[in-house]
Amino acid sequence: MMMDAQVPSDWRDQRIAYVEHGRFGRIGAIVIDSLTLGPALGGCRMWRYERFDDALLDARRLSRGMSYKNAMAGLPLGGGKSVLLRPEQEADRAGYFDAFAEAVDALGGRYLAAEDVGTAVTDMQRVRRKTPYVFGVPSAEGLAGGDPSPWTARGVFSSISAVAARIGKPLGTLSVAVQGLGHVGMSLCQLLFDEGVELMVADINPAALTHAERHFRAKAMPAVSIHAADVDIFAPCALGAVLNENTIPQIRARAVVGAANNQLATDRDGSLLMERGILYAPDYIVNAGGVINVAGEYLNETPAMVGRKVEEIGERLLHVLDRAEEMRIPANVAADLMAREILLSRAQSAQIAAG
Repeated sequence: MMMDAQVPSDWRDQRIAYVEHGRFGRIGAIVIDSLTLGPALGGCRMWRYERFDDALLDARRLSRGMSYKNAMAGLPLGGGKSVLLRPEQEADRAGYFDAFAEAVDALGGRYLAAEDVGTAVTDMQRVRRKTPYVFGVPSAEGLAGGDPSPWTARGVFSSISAVAARIGKPLGTLSVAVQGLGHVGMSLCQLLFDEGVELMVADINPAALTHAERHFRAKAMPAVSIHAADVDIFAPCALGAVLNENTIPQIRARAVVGAANNQLATDRDGSLLMERGILYAPDYIVNAGGVINVAGEYLNETPAMVGRKVEEIGERLLHVLDRAEEMRIPANVAADLMAREILLSRAQSAQIAAG
């Protein structure tokens, strides 16, 4: 087990529940970072970690990010995250999710699960067999739910539209480099293409590149160098840590606005972007569309209600950028500060109400 001395002091109030499998032992963990705003909502990630402590550290870090993301999205939900070790044999996958479902159910609704990296809607459907506390599954007619990817893309599009206005570029004259053509990246390309945006794209999947070239008139670039494309906006929509001390000096875009999680390799990289005059849109503000959709499922909202909230992401991003400019601090620092203010205000209100 990870010693508390190895983690930041403000993580020590996090609640950790372990996922135990009858045959394989400890296969995962659920971390609840905050219940201040409501039940802790966060996805279940399945990955091939080298050590269990690496998986636990990932869950603890990601759960803090979910607290901030949910707070800044205006959701009545706290932050949590879960991780599962990827089984050696695919035949064991179902059993892993059965064990995970039991761990989720034992928390009695304090943690609400959904899909994440390495998991799929079908996995969540299996979890739903044993617990009601899982979302992102096919919804009842007329209600929110299902694949969150299109909603994430719409939130990124809203953010790019807001940033384009801020830098004085009409959408139809904009050029964007999209790194990653998965469900979100491809949906984003469609939205941008429909508005006349010039696209450059990169992905390790040749079929995805061919699709983008044919359907969006996109120009394919190597994945290792697309961050240096001569465009207005760089949109990372694949792996994290793409903004680092090596790539930032090479970026020629005026702004970075993308769907990928944890785009900054370190907090210091937000300062490096600011020093270079590159506008950075904090990732958990930009990519909140997916979690807004999942929350809509939990709250029994309609797709129209979810859509209105997702359309507000661009305006919310501008508030963060204004705060950063006023305080002369990096945008990622401003976003974290605003999220902590929301959580502190709610905690203080709860204390007053409790007498």
